[in-house]
Amino acid sequence: MALLSPRRGVFWWGAAVVAAAGVAQALSIAWPVGGQPLWWLQILSLALLAFGLRTGLPARRAAGLGFIFATSWLAATFWWLFISMHTYGGLPAPLAVLAVLGLAAFLGSYYALAAWAFTRFKPCGALASALLFAACWTLAELTRGSLFTGFPWGAGGYAHVDGPLSVLPRWVGVYGTGAVAAALAYGLAGLRAVHLRQARTWALALGGAALLAGLFWQRDCALRGCLAEAPAAQPPALSVALLQGNIPQDEKFEAGSGVPLALEWYSSALRSTDAQLVVAPETAIPLLPQQLPLDYMSILQQHFSQGPQAALIGIPLGNPLDGYANAVIGLLPGQAPVYRYDKHHLVPFGEFIPPLFRWFTEMMNIPLGDFNRGGLAQPSMDWAGQRLAPNICYEDLFGEELGLRFRDPTTAPTIFVNVSNIGWFGDSVAIDQHLAISRMRSLEFERPMLRATNTGATVIIDHHGDVTQTLAPHVRGVLSGSVQGRDGITPFAAWVRWVGQLPLWLLAGLAVAYAAWRQRTYAQGK
Repeated sequence: MALLSPRRGVFWWGAAVVAAAGVAQALSIAWPVGGQPLWWLQILSLALLAFGLRTGLPARRAAGLGFIFATSWLAATFWWLFISMHTYGGLPAPLAVLAVLGLAAFLGSYYALAAWAFTRFKPCGALASALLFAACWTLAELTRGSLFTGFPWGAGGYAHVDGPLSVLPRWVGVYGTGAVAAALAYGLAGLRAVHLRQARTWALALGGAALLAGLFWQRDCALRGCLAEAPAAQPPALSVALLQGNIPQDEKFEAGSGVPLALEWYSSALRSTDAQLVVAPETAIPLLPQQLPLDYMSILQQHFSQGPQAALIGIPLGNPLDGYANAVIGLLPGQAPVYRYDKHHLVPFGEFIPPLFRWFTEMMNIPLGDFNRGGLAQPSMDWAGQRLAPNICYEDLFGEELGLRFRDPTTAPTIFVNVSNIGWFGDSVAIDQHLAISRMRSLEFERPMLRATNTGATVIIDHHGDVTQTLAPHVRGVLSGSVQGRDGITPFAAWVRWVGQLPLWLLAGLAVAYAAWRQRTYAQGK
């Protein structure tokens, strides 16, 4: 394609194509109409970048293509940050736009470096090149997910919670799944250069087709239960009620409107269901306990102090001396003090202020903006034969941190419980993107996930990563259903609980280092 020629006169036309491909990459995580992920679009859009990097561009221009692709992709993925900063935070619109673009460009620099390294060290063979492309891409994804507390929202692997690669997360997690998708994308980009008369080419094509067919078959059988599963007895089913208050975000912390509405509705909803477990979302109670009406908490505690019910409730905790926490409390019969979980992975600018950026947060009107950090691998809440592991908002984005809870299989979670408030981002695709993230965690650990949110998506996800019950977003209501907890350790959980993402770091890093060594050896031998 001439549009992606290394010649200066047409480079910018190729850059426009790559920018459009970046936007398509964002759309693949959650299609705007319906919110479903599109695995094939993720591979196809990444293949356009891979094709551009195959055309003999100098490494510097390849880095430019990588930067354009990634910046377009990331800005189109988390554009809804504008809503939280401008609509609800009061930041002037031009500054909010610049903040979103600045974040996307900063994170996009990782992929620019990946594109530079790939082009600089690219080997001659097609298979070796595909592996190097996947390694460079994976290193960029891992860096984005860990550096400066990490912000891996919209990673390419999340497009594959459905489709043939959805069987991979239980083995290699979201980043390993993304690496396989990257290798396939590079292979797709190289189809034009394939010599169809070569036996090796046909063998690779048929082998790849057989692998995809096998993955489809395995996933279908797993869903229909025709594959033998572990014979160990599973925990009993649990009846649940997930609360969705739909409190307007611009009123949520207002004393004259959202606060009394939230207190009244959640108090009534928590006490009016007969489910074994009732879950209220992040900061469902928007005040500190000492700020609540005198008998508010005692009424709730008395209700759950006896009988067959327990509750998990999002509420801020703390005081000026010890600091504050974004927390979940658990109310159980016959247990005092109450169960408590403090959020560990805080949102920069929303829940903690990075060094040198206090001036930026002071320009916005976001309450409760500087929390203490809770510990890693906090205990689960034991109830009705289940071990319930809460996580708050985007904490379910970090599978390596959730994996720490599986170090002792006897205390490992049987059910994940996510409480969120995506109301900060309005009626946007952020709801569907976050749902894909939760589904990926269920695939990685083969655990169901309960999601109770303020505005959506309030759902029950089974251990296959499928949504079994859902409540319409942006309505006030209660989702009643049941969930089957699970025991056992997936291969992904077996290694990530001890070494995190280190195996992927090492494999990808060694692949790049080996390609660089081969390139240097070749240059010295000329």
